Amino acid sequence: MKTVDLLLTNALILTMDAEMRQYAAGALAIRGDTIVDVGPQERLLAEYQPLETFDCGGKVLMPGLINAHTHVPMTLLRGLADDLRLDVWLMGYMMPVEREFVTPEFVRLGTLLACAELIRSGVTTFNDMYYFEDEVARAAAEAGMRAICSQTILKFPSPDAVSYEDSMAYAREFIQRWKGHPLIVPAIAPHAPYTCTDEILRASAQLAVELDVPLHIHLAETAQERENMRKERGMPVIPYVKKQGLFEARVIAAHCVHIDVGEMHTMLHAGAGVAHNPSSNLKLASGFAPVAKMLEVGLNVGIGTDGPASNNDLDMFEEMRLAAFIAKAVTGDPTALPATTVLSLATRRGAQALHIGHLTGSLEPGKRADLILVDLTPLHNSPSFRRSPDAPYAQLVYASKSTDVTDVMINGRWVMRDRRLLTVDEEALLAEARALATRIDRFLIAREQSVLSKLIALGGSTEQESFEVQVKVRIHDRQAIRQALESHPAIQITAFKHYRQYDTYFFFADASQGRLRFREDDLLDTNGNVINVRTRLTLIGPQREGRLSHDVLLSRSRYLAPATYPLRFYREYFKPQHEQNIEKDRLRWHIRYRDTEFFVNLDQMLEPTLGDFLEIKSRTWSRKDAEHKAELVQELLRELGLANAETLGQDYIEMLRQSA
Repeated sequence: MKTVDLLLTNALILTMDAEMRQYAAGALAIRGDTIVDVGPQERLLAEYQPLETFDCGGKVLMPGLINAHTHVPMTLLRGLADDLRLDVWLMGYMMPVEREFVTPEFVRLGTLLACAELIRSGVTTFNDMYYFEDEVARAAAEAGMRAICSQTILKFPSPDAVSYEDSMAYAREFIQRWKGHPLIVPAIAPHAPYTCTDEILRASAQLAVELDVPLHIHLAETAQERENMRKERGMPVIPYVKKQGLFEARVIAAHCVHIDVGEMHTMLHAGAGVAHNPSSNLKLASGFAPVAKMLEVGLNVGIGTDGPASNNDLDMFEEMRLAAFIAKAVTGDPTALPATTVLSLATRRGAQALHIGHLTGSLEPGKRADLILVDLTPLHNSPSFRRSPDAPYAQLVYASKSTDVTDVMINGRWVMRDRRLLTVDEEALLAEARALATRIDRFLIAREQSVLSKLIALGGSTEQESFEVQVKVRIHDRQAIRQALESHPAIQITAFKHYRQYDTYFFFADASQGRLRFREDDLLDTNGNVINVRTRLTLIGPQREGRLSHDVLLSRSRYLAPATYPLRFYREYFKPQHEQNIEKDRLRWHIRYRDTEFFVNLDQMLEPTLGDFLEIKSRTWSRKDAEHKAELVQELLRELGLANAETLGQDYIEMLRQSA
């Protein structure tokens, strides 16, 4: 007889291999971290002498579940911001909080908390993407879990890097440090096409190929992403990333909600795997991934929970059930994605999608001993029928709960026995998480009370000069003013542009917050055609001093930020009390007058129809300089024949609100 370390007996074994073999009275032999044999109990008892025998009590013995896509440290952000669109949720809440709180300690705590949840729900392998991935790998290995740990790369600063070059350097060192570990597969994760540049995508693929590791990325998650890619790049998402050489690497593509059959074939030929995230896509209203069609094409598809901040759990039993139901509802076919197929996506096919099918995903000789026991006798899962060999799969997918998992083994080591965690101190982790949640609450409560704080949280904000020298005069002959300006010998024109401007002002219940302006500048050519579009945000504080000398000097705080999202995003994020729109046609000159720079605008107010105005502006940090420029503005008015015109030291929005 052959000696083995452990023999598991008295089990209903679902091997989840390619032939979907099962053994009603089965046994499984383990030596070290590896499965030696699996089959009828009678045969294995006759062939093997175990050092230890474990009676499974008639439970289902099956491969551990594989969570194909998640962000495990985000257990610490669970429930932080819900019922929001993806862009508002991600850019308005998740990333600002991450910039403030994510540290190696945060990542370690969140990962260990996630490992406890994953193990309890029968997950033996997860595929992660986050920051400080070294800490994710270290915590996962400590908890005894198998994981693909993918270091995030972004085009903008992140919690663990001030530039993408730093992220790439970190990723290289991280991968080299963990390569060959028995539980951890290191990987690189350019976050998504919309958060990366062409250069980042190419460099990430090259590094993955060089070091022979997977590449983990979000692709085609939302319809907006798809449409933006078509508009900006002239092609869908999948052809775009293929052009950047992404599919030279072993890609794990999360979501793929909005891809067509041609794109599926592109991914198939590249050997890419897909991670389907039904709960997250439902909750964020991203759409329904065409999983049935993907499988028909031949793609390897796994099932993931996504991060616990967008799900809000790591329960793979719930994901399996939803994956089946969604496929049936979307196709109108109740036979679509049957339970046998769904369970294979959460095990063997999921492992193949993650490029680790040679290691795990099924109970076969030579594979690692990653397995779970599931009790099918609880009230919600009774009675059990055995008329059809497919019945156990249906019970697991449609009726079982994560709480039915009683025992978990990973790499030949028990990590949970009789529902008791053996590698993680659950209570201590929960106490630490509660303390951190209190700190994050305080941060967000304070931020939500300040429009400026919310603007800064989005990133890219800069404070502008405090003093604005501004004067407006109403004019009746636009062409005459233009001719006077362009022909005056004392006025040097350094630049000229023609704009159509669309302004939306946000006003808040607390007037001390100032007002926020979303501006779209359409640059026009000589024929009036739009040749470029620029959008930006300006937070304008209340006037601190009002008019001073010459009726032209204003003092107020101003913050400028790029507006990289649609107006709808900012409306949902800032939640203004009311809005006001202004549309104008603007001729703008940059001039020098007496060695001093000014902006001169000829504005035709189109909506509302307030008439035509000449506006002269300049800004400075210096009050003394502002006073000097105010005097020069008066001189300019005289030079342009407007010495007796009534000056209006107000913004258009202030004029409009006073006239209302």
